[in-house]
Amino acid sequence: MINTYSTKLDTRNIALIGVLGGITIFLGLTPMGFIPIGPTAATIMHIPVIIGAIMGGPVVGAFVGLIFGLSSLFNAITKPTVVSFAFLNPLISVLPRIIIGLGTAYIYSWVKEISKKQAKLLIAAIWSGISLYLGYGIFSAIQQAKTTSIIINAVLLAVVLLIMFFSLKKLAGTSLDVVISAAAGTLINTLLVLNLIYFLYGERFVAALGKDVSTVRMTILTIGVVNGIPEVIVAVILVTAVVNALRKKYK
Repeated sequence: MINTYSTKLDTRNIALIGVLGGITIFLGLTPMGFIPIGPTAATIMHIPVIIGAIMGGPVVGAFVGLIFGLSSLFNAITKPTVVSFAFLNPLISVLPRIIIGLGTAYIYSWVKEISKKQAKLLIAAIWSGISLYLGYGIFSAIQQAKTTSIIINAVLLAVVLLIMFFSLKKLAGTSLDVVISAAAGTLINTLLVLNLIYFLYGERFVAALGKDVSTVRMTILTIGVVNGIPEVIVAVILVTAVVNALRKKYK
């Protein structure tokens, strides 16, 4: 059914790459793939990469990730924004997306080998970390009397707590491996892209956003939270639903 260690491009894996790659291209060419948040954008284009990595292994994941990366590069050329210059560099637009596929595949394989208790502790740690950060965001926003930030952080915190409960209670024993892999794959994308931007174009990137260049670290960290947390939530929901449906079909 699922061979996460597969390194062969057999007929099934080629078909999987074709289908998921086609979905990735479609998302990249339409507004559905990128969700504008100010001058930056959150994305759901990593989702086919994660599904490919789980269902087909590292080779499938890497190929679909390559298609994602090339789509990101294409968008930077054809639909430029004030920060598109960073994504003209393949080290930022392409390489991290290939690593999503590779990393997710091996994380998935590893999680399947650990005990259910360890998996539950791991996923609880992931969601708890996100919840604590959002809680701190609410506290800071209250101190600064930023109503919009309070509302955004509170809504995200409620959704995260709901998904944590759902993951641990409703999916325990059936989909924890998928939930953890989906969250990890999304974080790989967010952390790699933003860290590379920080080290290669930090001040230029922040200046393009109209921010004070002395706030490079905080600005990029804020983008990571505002974009990354919704991406993790959406990835967990969609990847779990799709992979569980495929598991039943090919059982």
